[in-house]
Amino acid sequence: MIERYTRPAMGQVWSDESKYRQWLAVELATAEVLAEHGKVPAEAAVQLRENAGFTVERILEIEKDIRHDVIAFTTCVAETMKAKGVAEASRWFHYGLTSNDVVDTAQALQLKESAALLLAGLAELIETLKTRAFEFKDTIAIGRTHGVHAEPITFGLKLALWYDEAVRAHRRLSQAAEDLRFGKLSGAVGNLAHLSPEAEKQICEKLGLQVAPIASQVLARDRHAAFVSALALVCALCEKCALEVRHLQRTEVREAEEPFAEGQQKGSSAMPHKRNPIVSEQICGLARVVRSNVQAAFENIALWHERDISHSSVERVILPDSAILTDYLLAKTIWLVGKMRVYPERMRRNLDSTQGLVFSGQVLLDLTAAGMLREQAYKIVQTEAMKAWHEEGNFRAVIENHPDVLQHLSPEQIAHAFSIERQLAGVDAIFQRVFVN
Repeated sequence: MIERYTRPAMGQVWSDESKYRQWLAVELATAEVLAEHGKVPAEAAVQLRENAGFTVERILEIEKDIRHDVIAFTTCVAETMKAKGVAEASRWFHYGLTSNDVVDTAQALQLKESAALLLAGLAELIETLKTRAFEFKDTIAIGRTHGVHAEPITFGLKLALWYDEAVRAHRRLSQAAEDLRFGKLSGAVGNLAHLSPEAEKQICEKLGLQVAPIASQVLARDRHAAFVSALALVCALCEKCALEVRHLQRTEVREAEEPFAEGQQKGSSAMPHKRNPIVSEQICGLARVVRSNVQAAFENIALWHERDISHSSVERVILPDSAILTDYLLAKTIWLVGKMRVYPERMRRNLDSTQGLVFSGQVLLDLTAAGMLREQAYKIVQTEAMKAWHEEGNFRAVIENHPDVLQHLSPEQIAHAFSIERQLAGVDAIFQRVFVN
């Protein structure tokens, strides 16, 4: 049965409740650090920590009238302080800050949480790919170029290739996430007019962030563009895995398929025999959405002077959507790869179906090494290969009895040219490079 998406934590990271909770964390950290610097009464900082609160419903209600989300938030917090009899302390809430000091720094906290979940999911995919790569390390299959039979491989090599890409994806995402672990509280134009550099640094450290060396009113958006790009590359890997399963599940191929729950799952409303790769197709489709968000992220880099808000509305869509979709696609790809059904016997039948054609390259090399001019060897091999292709003949049998070939190669040498073991002699070395070095 197709498993449901069971990782709601990512959605919670991007909920309104979470966003405002992070805003509150920035505000309280600011009040406490400023209290240490003697800019805010120490008792006020304590009262804020103990009593400041909000409800999403009230913030949205206020915002309908004033049309400013941060002021709606600060107003709501002030109301909660008044209701608890400590309205005086609310004078020091949001002291020395501009709206985007809170928004950008809090968003960095959301992105930090989000990245941790995504990196954990990607690490799980890496382990799943490694497990299945070794499971099928020696499972013989036919490699295809342009969709056409090429030369023998093992199915494990496909999985090892995906693993190698997943490791790079993890490294890229980790670096992009680290570049986003920055806050800024340098004011409306980034000149630190109202907070000292030391206070800004301490506030960020209190929140588990680094301080941006320089910012305007906003953190530079190349950081965010790099993050969305890293997510798009993760999703491209998920699509790569899913697309291969879709091809291998075709009726004419049938070498692998995504899980199908016989007796429960239905493939078609009209055709009861259908077993469609629907999860793989969903992965391929949704990966396009994340890729499309990269363009919007790049458009956000250039803003008017020290700030405009053209990027803000975009990010309210592309950041949560990209993070949630990437998390979803990772979950689906882990399920797909981990439970993928593989059919080694069918792989071998498909390889053998062209009756030796896939060894034409090795025959060419062996004839050349034995003294035949390459042009002559290529002509002989291609002529017989094309004839076998069109007539569905036995290419190996023709080569074994070809007079020009027999002048250069012994029967033992010809047999060696058609050896699958010879073709796959480098598999162990490849696995050693991928999984050990």
